[in-house]
Formats: sequence, structure tokens, C-alpha cells
Amino acid sequence: MVDAKMLNKMSSAPGFIAALDQSGGSTPGALRLYGVSESDYSGDEEMFRLIHAMRVRIMSAPAFTGDKVIGAILFERTMDGDVDGEAVPSFLWEKRGVVPFLKVDKGLNAEENGAQTLKPMPDLDALLIRGREKGIFGTKMRSVIAHADKTGIAAVVKQQFEVARQIIAQGLMPIIEPEVLIKSPTKAEAETILRDEIAAELDKLPAGETVMLKLTIPTVADLYAPLVAHKSVIRVVALSGGYSTVDACEKLSHNHGMIASFSRALAENLQVSMSDADFDASLAKTIDQIYAASVNKS
Repeated sequence: MVDAKMLNKMSSAPGFIAALDQSGGSTPGALRLYGVSESDYSGDEEMFRLIHAMRVRIMSAPAFTGDKVIGAILFERTMDGDVDGEAVPSFLWEKRGVVPFLKVDKGLNAEENGAQTLKPMPDLDALLIRGREKGIFGTKMRSVIAHADKTGIAAVVKQQFEVARQIIAQGLMPIIEPEVLIKSPTKAEAETILRDEIAAELDKLPAGETVMLKLTIPTVADLYAPLVAHKSVIRVVALSGGYSTVDACEKLSHNHGMIASFSRALAENLQVSMSDADFDASLAKTIDQIYAASVNKS
């Protein structure tokens, strides 16, 4: 069973989810944006130590609290790390009031029928049990859709829900994330197909089983309104997908019931060289901006 207090916060509290889950492949890019070049470190261990230090700086900032940031998605190494000697998941929930999630996917298969499904996750149950014991509330796994191909989109959605059922069985809340690339030449058409495929799978869920959805901000505002309203959906969150913070927030503000779950857009203006005061002020400004787009709809 999922934690009732965390479930209540995730289903009803105003705010957004911070995505702090860049993994091995995307970490160098995240560090580059932060002002740390690949010549500044050698090897994966040093790279992960630097990205963890950046995440700790974000999580420890005065503005990073459950008043506006209701959840945070963690990379596995971040879950296993600590903040001033306290395990990250318990620090987030006990000290900050932020619900912790865990990224569980192991990357993507090669593109087939315009989409990329999840690579196999043979150790998923063990990871879910470990996450649950550490205080993790839910999970996230990302697939990618590049084209409006019904066969490819259906395969992505079917697999996402299969994995979601495995996650639910372990007492955790799955975030289903089939990302439509913002540069897709058939983005709007892909989103319509995706909405209908997700709705069909949601209708098959047994009574009482619930999921969250993480979706690209749609080309047509409120396209996902039927999913927001579905009885089996706790929350629909939006990924920034490469949009700048300003563009992502503007687009999100037109989608009622969707809240942000931004990664790059959250950390866009942060630099390793900033003083703590400047860092905290910059992050606070971005948090206010993303929060406003999540709760104030035009």
C-alpha cells in the first residue's frame, strides 16, 4: 500500500514535481549547463559525485520545500546518497515535505515503428523493494515517441502499463511517461493517438488501482483533459522536453489540471560558480515561475 499522507499530498496539494533524475547518459549535459565541463572530472564516480553535490544544493535550498515542490524524482544513486548524513528520501519527506519518487528505467530500445520502448528491467522487483524500504513513494519510467505511428505508440503504452502493474503490486505509485518529442514532425497527431491509447489502458485497470502520467505539454491545449479527469489517474504532470523555462511555463499555463515535472527547466539558470545567496535566489525565482504555471491557468 502506498503511504496515505504522501498520496494525499500528491493527489491534492498545489505545486509541481522536480525531476532530479538525470542518469549516466544525460549527466554530462546537466553538468555542462551547470558550468562543469567534462575536463573538470575524470571517470563516472567523480561525475556522479559532482551531480550529487548539485542536487544536494538544490534540495537544501530554502525555497525547495513542499509548499511549492510537492515531489522530486530521483536517480538511483541519488536515492542511495545522503544530505548531511541523512538518506535523501527521508530528508526530502521528513525535513522538506517533498514526496520522493525513483527513476527505475534502464534506458531505451532502438526505435521501431517511430517509438522507443523500455529496455528490459530484470532486477525491477528488487529495486522496488529497496526503494520502498528507503521511503520512496513512487516510480518513473520514460519511453519515447518520435512519430505518429499507431503501432509504435500502442507498443509503448502497453509496455508502460505492464510495468506499472508490477510497480503497483509492490505498493508503489507508477508515473507512466511516454514522451512525445517536441521536435516530432507529427507531434500533434502522435499526441491524439497517445491520449486514446492511454485512455483504453486506464479503462482496463482494476477498481482502486491508480497511476500518474507524465506527458509532453500538448500542441493542442487541454488535449489531455479526459486523462486528467479519469478515475484511475492521481495526477497528470508535464515534462519540459527541451523547452526553455519561459516557453515550458507559458505552454503549461494553458493546460488545466496538468502540473510541471521539469528537469532541465528547473536547473536552467543555476551555475556552480554562484554564491549560495545567488544560487538560492535564482532557484527560488524559477520555483515561483514553475509553481505559478502549475496552479494559475489561463
